[in-house]
Amino acid sequence: MELKVAVLAGDGIGPEISAVGVDVMTAVCEKFGHKVSYEYALCGAHAIDEVGDPFPEETYQVCKNADAVLFSAVGDPKFDNDPTAKVRPEQGLLAMRKKLGLFANIRPVQTFKCLLHKSPLRAELVEGADFLCIRELTGGMYFGEKYQDNDKAWDTNYYTRPEVERILRVGFEYAMKRCKHLTVVDKANVLASSRLWRQIAQEMAPQYPEVTTDYMFVDNAAMKMIQEPHFFDVMVTENTFGDILTDEGSVISGSMGLLPSASTGESTPVFEPIHGSWPQAKGLNIANPLAQVLSVAMLFEYFNLKEEGALIRRAVDASLDANVRTPEIQVEGGAKYGTKEVGAWLVDYLKKA
Repeated sequence: MELKVAVLAGDGIGPEISAVGVDVMTAVCEKFGHKVSYEYALCGAHAIDEVGDPFPEETYQVCKNADAVLFSAVGDPKFDNDPTAKVRPEQGLLAMRKKLGLFANIRPVQTFKCLLHKSPLRAELVEGADFLCIRELTGGMYFGEKYQDNDKAWDTNYYTRPEVERILRVGFEYAMKRCKHLTVVDKANVLASSRLWRQIAQEMAPQYPEVTTDYMFVDNAAMKMIQEPHFFDVMVTENTFGDILTDEGSVISGSMGLLPSASTGESTPVFEPIHGSWPQAKGLNIANPLAQVLSVAMLFEYFNLKEEGALIRRAVDASLDANVRTPEIQVEGGAKYGTKEVGAWLVDYLKKA
């Protein structure tokens, strides 16, 4: 197979973890006889500094013409600390999603047996937890009409039937591939937009008779994720709720540096770690690259290259079991490994496997 991959390293630790992701992808492609080519493009604060746009047209064209995008992270304190900034790195992320029609964000939440002690929840609660959060990405308050002056402001949580139907269909189809349990998360007791979501979900559920479909208010879902994470198989929700719940779910594993994600839709899919740019760690060779590496696994699996994805997952598990870990998840007294060293270990494992 031939793969053309757009690489958007972005800001902060992005370039460091991106390099590991590319090395892992290259090693797997060589092992399985695939041809892969990379085209690098600007995004985020780096792009603002260079051309004044966090997602310039040239970057969009590179992404549009690729088979997949391997993305890392955007964000910089100089924008976070300036509330008057008219252009922000995160606007590039929103623009990428909108322009590529990436309406579905897929975030797996899973635990690693050797890292259960890192979870803020008791081991018996989280051991074996494994579910998917599916978040609608291009509608809702983030993209609805907005207004702000010195005395008032509003954000419009706007959804249409086609937008809701297409993301619910993604949820139902993932549930069919897994344990056939879908939880639709909304706030239908208060919000009109949520009542539309629930109405459409109830209309669609009979099309998937094998799937057990239940409905949960977002505040209850937030509690349930902490009290009983094993309850969930696939959950689907709107943009704002999904943004909050997926971050809540991410800490269950014990480290945001372990979880990947995919954003899919009408055009080129994007694969990225769920964590941010961690600018304080830039250049220190301490960032955990495993979420980026597992994003590469999701990329292969998206193209039905399951054996390739499975090999990467085995390599990650092996590195954790061997205590080849960056500082934030290393065991006490364990050897010191940086971003580059973990990456080199993984590539060596893949070549020898």
